[in-house]
Amino acid sequence: MEKTERFEKGSKNLSAIDGLGGQAVIDSLAGLGEDIGKYIIEFAFGDIYDRKGLNLKQREMITITSLLSQGDTEPQLAVHINGSLNVGLTPEEIVETFIQCIPYVGFPKVLNALFVAQKVFSERKINSK
Repeated sequence: MEKTERFEKGSKNLSAIDGLGGQAVIDSLAGLGEDIGKYIIEFAFGDIYDRKGLNLKQREMITITSLLSQGDTEPQLAVHINGSLNVGLTPEEIVETFIQCIPYVGFPKVLNALFVAQKVFSERKINSK
């Protein structure tokens, strides 16, 4: 992969937000979808996450909400719940974010997201009460 300024900024943001989980996603694309990994780093984390106007906590809150509303995104949701915790969202804020979605996307998608959050909190030994 060619290392552009966008790639360097994106790599820095990916590391700060998703740490090893984000890098594992990129690494899993080696040999098959390396260009997709490059696009994720350069576009999503280099261009979008590096914009002014929102901080990383706000961006991750929007990201987990978007993933929840799509449904069937459990692996990506787990990565970004970890990212949300890494940038300072509390478990309570994550749960409240999901509860806020109930009137708009319904209980099934919110429950699925809560189960993913519960697994992440458990793996990180975080009490979410």
